[in-house]
Amino acid sequence: MEARKREGNTAGGGHRRPLEPLQRVIVMDNKLYDYSPIVEREPLHWPEGKRVAFYIGLNVEHFEIGKPSTSIYPGTMELTPDPLNHGWRDYGARVGFWRTMETLDRHGVRASVLLNSDVGDRYPQIIEAGRERNWAWLAHGKTNSDLHTGLTEDEERAALKDIVETIERTTGTRPRGWMGPGLTQTFNTPRLAKELGIDYVLDWTADDQPFALNEPGVLSVPYTVELNDIGLFVSKHTSGPDFVQMLKDQVDQLYAEAEATDSGRVMPLALHPFVIGQAFRAKYLDQALEYIVNHPGVWTTTSDEIAEHFRTQRN
Repeated sequence: MEARKREGNTAGGGHRRPLEPLQRVIVMDNKLYDYSPIVEREPLHWPEGKRVAFYIGLNVEHFEIGKPSTSIYPGTMELTPDPLNHGWRDYGARVGFWRTMETLDRHGVRASVLLNSDVGDRYPQIIEAGRERNWAWLAHGKTNSDLHTGLTEDEERAALKDIVETIERTTGTRPRGWMGPGLTQTFNTPRLAKELGIDYVLDWTADDQPFALNEPGVLSVPYTVELNDIGLFVSKHTSGPDFVQMLKDQVDQLYAEAEATDSGRVMPLALHPFVIGQAFRAKYLDQALEYIVNHPGVWTTTSDEIAEHFRTQRN
């Protein structure tokens, strides 16, 4: 199907500029997965009768200086250097990561690390800390300064190979999961990633349960742009107490739905050390985890284990 669009522009003095030539906008159906209403699926059961599988997606990233990226103040993001925003992001690796790690340790939470491959050689202490804790490692692009898009198939195959092999070399574990920088991928990504041993992706935040993509052997595991510290704290200016209440409400609602339907749900929480790792937010993450991890219906796990358990059950 094609949609056609043209726009006119008005210039000063009320004169109308000539209409631009007709532009064709191609409307594509998403062939990566099929529609499946959650009310029509086979029941999904988690270990020990738990109802909600909870995991933390901890984004551990490297940002190149001189390239605009996630910013707390957009007014300087195009400058080189941009000390305000680049320093804010660097706080994550230098301080915020370690504060967040201590909070996870207190609650026995293993992180599912969304790892830029450049992190391994630049911040080896972070990798060592994660290895000591048996964290899960997912491929998350090379850096977070460039989106994973606009690549030819050969370019993408080479890029993915470098990312996956670098993560395996630095962490000692070959990643099974993928999430692109900024949740970006091409229509070829699931197929090309599967060639390298990737068997699930997080980019499509379309569900509360894992589901199979139309690329055989590749799953989509739930991730979140709603319960995401960048969106909540930076974009929406959510308060700490409201953050805690949102997480409580989320787990309570998912638990109630899972209990009513005898079918489990997934609750991801997306965190970035330069956001959640700020000192004044630490106690709110602590309070939220105290509630979630001790909820009798929650299985605290990793995205790797969620994918594996779902695959075993459905096969």
